[in-house]
Amino acid sequence: MTSIESSPHPDQRRILTVLVVAQVLSGAGLAAGITVGALLAQEMLGGAGWAGLPSALFTVGSAVAAALIGRTSQRLGRRTGLAAGYAVGAVGALGVVAAAMADSVALLFVSLFVYGAGTATNLQARYAGADLATPGSRGRALSTVMVATTLGAVVGPNLVEQLGALARSIGIPELSGPFLLAAAAYASAGLVLWLLLRPDPLLTALARETGVEGVAVKGDEGADGDRRMLLLGATVMVLSQLVMVAIMTMTPIHMIGHGHSVGAAGLVIAVHVAAMYLPSPISGLLVDRVGRLPVAAASGVTLVAAGIVAALAPPASVPLLALALALLGLGWSFGLVSGTAIITDAAPTATRAKVQGTVDVAIAIAGAGGGLASGMVVAAGSYALLSLSGGVLALAVLPVIVWSARAKAANGV
Repeated sequence: MTSIESSPHPDQRRILTVLVVAQVLSGAGLAAGITVGALLAQEMLGGAGWAGLPSALFTVGSAVAAALIGRTSQRLGRRTGLAAGYAVGAVGALGVVAAAMADSVALLFVSLFVYGAGTATNLQARYAGADLATPGSRGRALSTVMVATTLGAVVGPNLVEQLGALARSIGIPELSGPFLLAAAAYASAGLVLWLLLRPDPLLTALARETGVEGVAVKGDEGADGDRRMLLLGATVMVLSQLVMVAIMTMTPIHMIGHGHSVGAAGLVIAVHVAAMYLPSPISGLLVDRVGRLPVAAASGVTLVAAGIVAALAPPASVPLLALALALLGLGWSFGLVSGTAIITDAAPTATRAKVQGTVDVAIAIAGAGGGLASGMVVAAGSYALLSLSGGVLALAVLPVIVWSARAKAANGV
């Protein structure tokens, strides 16, 4: 580790403050699609079998956006990449409103795809928080950015009924109301980053390394180690995203189908989103103090618990469903924070954003698969089957962690 890497950058605190403000704003936009996207698709398409399609579409869109944001950030900096991502997400949200007004399924599909850029940008912002952090504080830095999403993301779902009433009052379909909020939220977040994210954290990190010799690596061993840890970090985050999206997507449909109101479903999703982001400082502290691998393992175990509780919860029990979704969010938090720290440690600064964007593509594709498959599994089986299957799948992270730990010990890394 060089002396530059081990010393905090004087602009890190200001950069984190700007990122926090942007994430507070964007959180509301992130939550809109989660809460009513599946319900809107069910209304326009008919039947729960296609209810997972919106999640699949905007996560596929986020996959494309993640790659573009990563490459743009590598060439032009985080400020340009993130601001552009939020602007595109805002356009997509407005497109969803237009699709609902025109009752156009084709426009809905295209708009949800474009809307996914906001989701990708919200996640990519966590990397910006870690660009200038020291290795020993990366977990806490990126988790600070993540936890800022909580305010908007929790408030958003609880405004579903009010936004629906607003939508009706101005003559647009009720379920498209939250997407008006999403458009404003994403646009505001992009503007904040474009105006205030100076100096650019990634470009500054690259500049700090100019003329400084890199850390010495013995032969190909260090490169193998980097590839191994990149694979581990990606696996942890991919599995966390897949399981989380699959169960989360179908929970509102499950609740509405058993007589709960849209407001009750919004409350459960609000609890879920809070559990995704609010414990982030704890996740970050554990990652920095206890280690990346133990927290990654805790992610798998927590997601298993979430699947079991969701499967066994009586459909009429809002508290138990909320508990299941809280565990689901917490397991995701453990996985995303530990996986992000692993990836950031392993990727060299010169290619960091590009690598991170590629990893986020895999995460988004996993989310798309989980969202699309969730509706089909529930239609062919049940919500309980979906939840149990997700929990079992989450356990796959444990052997990968064991393999990585053994290989690390064998190489003396």
